[in-house]
Amino acid sequence: MAGVSSCMKYSMFIFNFLFWVCGSVILGVSIWIRVSKDAQEELGVDSSLFAGVDLLIAVGSIIMVLGFLGCCGAIKESRCMLLLFFIGLLLILILQVTGGILGAVYRSQIETSLNTTLKDSVNLLKKNTEEAKQFQETFQKFQTENKCCGLLNGAADWGSNFDTPIGGSQVCGCDPKGEEANLCTSYNSKYVYKTVCKEVIIKYVQDHMLIIMGIAFGLAVIEILGLGFSMSLYCQIQRK
Repeated sequence: MAGVSSCMKYSMFIFNFLFWVCGSVILGVSIWIRVSKDAQEELGVDSSLFAGVDLLIAVGSIIMVLGFLGCCGAIKESRCMLLLFFIGLLLILILQVTGGILGAVYRSQIETSLNTTLKDSVNLLKKNTEEAKQFQETFQKFQTENKCCGLLNGAADWGSNFDTPIGGSQVCGCDPKGEEANLCTSYNSKYVYKTVCKEVIIKYVQDHMLIIMGIAFGLAVIEILGLGFSMSLYCQIQRK
């Protein structure tokens, strides 16, 4: 029985040490991005994404604490630490499952919220305030990079600003004679991209949702393994 306990103990330690390293990496990189202006410029992170970076800092911290509890609990054969590790990991797993269920249940509301946000952004495309002009310059770059035009109704979203060059170039400008010929359509006697940017945004979200779901599934498998390891070791320590 002692051999089995020893094998389980060191397996648990290795598992949690890797868990702790992952948390350390997430925490370190997140803090670096949060405090380093060079990192923010290099990765294209602005103040609007700081909430996501802060969330990663919190996640990294929690993983580090759980990894530490698991390592110490395994080596010291501490039932208290193993139980805390088990409860913490179980709560995270429950939150993941709950988040996935809520995301599926309220998917239509999320889409409605996205449409509302896009409508507000369309209003900015038609205005001439300083805030609107900054948004228009940023969105013009987005259109050029993704070869799309407008948010909901194509070039019409720009209203009277459609005829005003932004950054020295035509709004939604498309070259009908080059490689972009199949991407162009005519609007007010000018060639513009026919793809609406809403489609690009939705495709981006869908593609990244698959990645997020894959990561969440992988984490769930790791968490279940951790729960199994910790409870098995906990029971073996209790029987000694």
